[in-house]
Amino acid sequence: MSKPKVAVYDFTGCEGCELQILNCEEYLLDIVGRIEIVYWREAATPPAGAPNRYDGREVVEADIALVDGGITTPHDVERIKKIREKSKVLVAMGSCACFGGINALKNDFPMEEVKRVVYGDMARHFETIPAAPMSNYVKVDYMLPGCPMVKDEFLKFFKSLLLGKTKWVLPDYPVCVECKLKENVCVFEKGMFCLGPVTRAGCGANCPSFGVGCEGCRGLVPDPNTNAALDVLTERGLTLEDAVKRMKLFCNALEPVSRLDVWTKTE
Repeated sequence: MSKPKVAVYDFTGCEGCELQILNCEEYLLDIVGRIEIVYWREAATPPAGAPNRYDGREVVEADIALVDGGITTPHDVERIKKIREKSKVLVAMGSCACFGGINALKNDFPMEEVKRVVYGDMARHFETIPAAPMSNYVKVDYMLPGCPMVKDEFLKFFKSLLLGKTKWVLPDYPVCVECKLKENVCVFEKGMFCLGPVTRAGCGANCPSFGVGCEGCRGLVPDPNTNAALDVLTERGLTLEDAVKRMKLFCNALEPVSRLDVWTKTE
């Protein structure tokens, strides 16, 4: 039986989610032995005589496409559509691919102004569009959120995929649950801000476990308990605007995450 063909692509982002795959270290050898990697620019050396093989533009036929980064240019839109056409399974890796990520902070400004600030006199040579998750343009089969995506979660997901298990469900509870399981002292009690009450779990409450408030990189939990979250904020003298501003850091491209009305308290 032939091995599944796997392609790894990157768009606008730091490519940290691809590095998370490499960080799997000893487990990576077991995975590589069961697949055929047909494209991975970051982890490959161009073959002799093929200087353009890994120039970031090629799209190949694949059983599984792992995609890192957000969509931020017209070329990105064309390329992600080609990747979807040539891939049986499409996986969004990390906050940029799932939500637009840090790049989407530019969406609050006119694109011409963004180009001027970044490129100065050379702005006319560059194209840019509001940053967006790839699901805005193509059907995404699976998402592995986080900045970067969680290594253990990736391993569990990818192994299940190789075993033919097509049902993969992300945790539907908030980071606070994982904090309580670890018996962490709530960072709110330390005078810090935390988005754990409304952020999807699955990271093992990594940031709060090291004394840092959750910044919402895994996106909103389904049906967040905004009433309880607002109560927590109010008790600590924090505002609704504080919460939305923090949530926009990774999810500014999503609606209604970046709107105040999603947090409106209901009776």
